[in-house]
Amino acid sequence: MQHAIEAQGLFKVFGRNPRGAVQKLRDGASRSDIASSGTAAVIDASFTVNPGEIFVIMGLSGSGKSTIIRMLNGLLEPTAGDVLVQGESIANASPSELRRIRRQSVSMVFQHFALLPHRTVIDNAAYALEIQGVGREERRARAMEILEKVGLGDRAEAMPDELSGGMRQRVGLARALTSGTDILLMDEAFSALDPLIRREMQEQLVELQQELGRTIVFITHDLNEAMFLGDRIAVMRDGRIVQNGTPEEILTDPANDYVAQFVQDVDRARVLTASSVMEPPQATTPVSAGVRGALKVMRDQQVGSVAVLENRIYLGIVTDREAIRAVKSGKSDLRALAHHAQPAVHPDDPLTDVVERSVESHIPVAVVDDRMRLMGVIPRVTLLAALGNVPTMTRENPVIDVPATVPESEMTLTIDAVESTEGSLR
Repeated sequence: MQHAIEAQGLFKVFGRNPRGAVQKLRDGASRSDIASSGTAAVIDASFTVNPGEIFVIMGLSGSGKSTIIRMLNGLLEPTAGDVLVQGESIANASPSELRRIRRQSVSMVFQHFALLPHRTVIDNAAYALEIQGVGREERRARAMEILEKVGLGDRAEAMPDELSGGMRQRVGLARALTSGTDILLMDEAFSALDPLIRREMQEQLVELQQELGRTIVFITHDLNEAMFLGDRIAVMRDGRIVQNGTPEEILTDPANDYVAQFVQDVDRARVLTASSVMEPPQATTPVSAGVRGALKVMRDQQVGSVAVLENRIYLGIVTDREAIRAVKSGKSDLRALAHHAQPAVHPDDPLTDVVERSVESHIPVAVVDDRMRLMGVIPRVTLLAALGNVPTMTRENPVIDVPATVPESEMTLTIDAVESTEGSLR
């Protein structure tokens, strides 16, 4: 598969002797060591962006993230290294080739809207097509289609100064989408917006990307925004990429103390998924084992519930109390008990969904795949530990020897005893 974008060892140094500074950096010098030769904005940055994904580059001010995005579309020439856009080199492209790549492959969404104040919303949205020579009727039709998608169809003939900040940013996004390019570069596009409008724009961007399948490189200094938007995230510090991975990888396995400090205040429930915290089920039983078989598994495993399976397909979870009632009433059909168990979650479901299910029931939440095969379970203690970023303590307890003064017969609990003491297992 050809990458949408590939950055190969990018350096950008501003100053009197940039190439000499690059050599010193390659030899192990730090950013401060080469200060006399120039300012190292980007140091040996390499990454790939896959077609159809949202790739987020994040870092504090001065980390080099905005410099990188300007090298991706040729606004800045790398001091060393290269950028490939759909297999074509940016660093080695002639001015005419660079203009063609920008028209056909790459669009930019700016932080401060950059709308033409004397043109209507629809003419702003269609501007890129006008530059490409597309006829007026066609470009306005295509622009209107995108304006409808971003919720501005009824403001097509309005002027930019008649719009709110969030609406203006939607026009900027519509202009980039209307151009028809496969790649969108977004440089802190939502940072000037109010929090509520910003969240709406983030959600709309994800919806549009899923619908249109564009490749997006998004620059931000907000980690929560990066975690919400990104399929993968590159974290930058002092010109270098210090970690590149999925939001879950960065949250659960930070590369260093800098990244760990960054992610400590992230809303983990919106980032982590069921698959990242689930555990192997402690107790399972085939539906053919019946109610007494399920009780035996619970007794042997020292647990209060058991997952019921049929040819690996998850039917539900049965608790000890339900099984005891069934035995006392003479019922043996385990399927009927499992049928009323709580719904399961998918491995890709966020923990926010798991929390909702966990609140409704004290038994572990089952995690199943698309074919309803049991993948794991999430006990409530494991869920709370994951949300609090602390290790769980759901391992097997050590066996405690029975004191010699207590007869072993008094320490043995049989199924018959369980049937007569329904409330003893809770």
